[in-house]
Amino acid sequence: MPTTLEVKTPRLVTALPGPKAKQVIEYDAKFMSPSFSREYPLVAEKGHGAIVEDVDGNAFLDFAAGIAVCSTGHCHPKVVEAIQKQAAELIHISGTDFYHHHMPQLAERLVATMPGKEHKKVFFGNSGTEAVEGAIKLARYATKRDKLIAFYGCFHGRTLGSLSLTASKNTQRKHFGALLGGVEHIPFPYAYRCGYGHTPETCGTEILELLEQQMFKKLFAPEEIAAIIIEPIQGEGGFVPAPAFFLQELQRICNRHGIMLIVDEVQSGVGRTGKWWSYEHAGIEPDILCTAKGIASGMPLSAFIAKESVMTWKRGSHGTTYGGNPVCIASALATLDLIEGGYMENARKMGDYIFGRINDWPQRFKVVGDVRGKGLMIGIEIVRDQKTKEKAADVRDAVINGAFQKGLLLLSAGENSIRMSPPLLIDEEQADFAVRTLEECFREAEKQI
Repeated sequence: MPTTLEVKTPRLVTALPGPKAKQVIEYDAKFMSPSFSREYPLVAEKGHGAIVEDVDGNAFLDFAAGIAVCSTGHCHPKVVEAIQKQAAELIHISGTDFYHHHMPQLAERLVATMPGKEHKKVFFGNSGTEAVEGAIKLARYATKRDKLIAFYGCFHGRTLGSLSLTASKNTQRKHFGALLGGVEHIPFPYAYRCGYGHTPETCGTEILELLEQQMFKKLFAPEEIAAIIIEPIQGEGGFVPAPAFFLQELQRICNRHGIMLIVDEVQSGVGRTGKWWSYEHAGIEPDILCTAKGIASGMPLSAFIAKESVMTWKRGSHGTTYGGNPVCIASALATLDLIEGGYMENARKMGDYIFGRINDWPQRFKVVGDVRGKGLMIGIEIVRDQKTKEKAADVRDAVINGAFQKGLLLLSAGENSIRMSPPLLIDEEQADFAVRTLEECFREAEKQI
């Protein structure tokens, strides 16, 4: 009989949560911050590929991947080998104060993923929010302007600068006082809930008009705006893709007025959508790109990458103690090898396969309002009534918890959506299990409505 971690689909051996899991949960409650928003009582102990094993020996199929972090799966042998080798040679030296060859080596690899007219340069950090904070500073430095525009539904991080841009849930901002000044938000082109009845390909025309005809004329003059920041596919906001034309027009507006276009690819990048970066589907070239999550298969690493003409700040303008840590970079280099060596293409292939299985869900299940996304970044919006599109967060939560009880790990997104963001190495057998499990959960949920 294979060990639990050798299986490809779930094997449950106890009721959930199991006895050891309950002990850990009680222990956690005594010492850990209550701010964490655990969705169900998973107590992880081991991981391999797309399988996570809990402390009681239950095996789960992971379609959350640590919030899209474990891009090459859990504990990929090549990633583990790279981490172990580097840890035995040099664990840390600050790239702010000294040189080490790992940093430009990874920077060169990242720059190569972003073709365009202009050379790029890279700054490494530790997390997505740190990348966004750096991008804010760089945009202000490069333009000598201080105003910023973001979108409703966006999530750019939880530190105070990035939190000022974030507009996903009010609980993320509540009670934290005054945030960064000079930040305004405009609607995101959310096709399923478009008030003008546009399709996913055309939604957003009125938003662009709002930006140019209202905001530029009545709130911020364009020559005051340092940057507009956008997620090409909103992550925490519900896995909502922006139409290609919208991103193209946004870049045109930015170019006309000397505004930096920042794309936040913290969740959508590094091959997840079948291309290195999701903005590539629109054929644009941002001024600054932010990345983290899937870049190093679980090790803490982020980067913002900017055009050479933008990253002109002087010595001492920005720095980091841990960013570009040699062990994290070794993990990232191994990760990029794997993404480039087949996992990015598998994300495209498996994304097409899953969408082929689920595109008719709104016709088959009355609780499914919309199915959307690209590659292995898939969102399912849950509603109480398809005609009114009434949001059904309670039904969504019941489906996610029901899937957990059947051995499938998922996460919520937005007010009422489910996200599927598995490791990029999944195969058809695992995709079929996830689809069947969700279908069972939808049928069970519909009986309760």
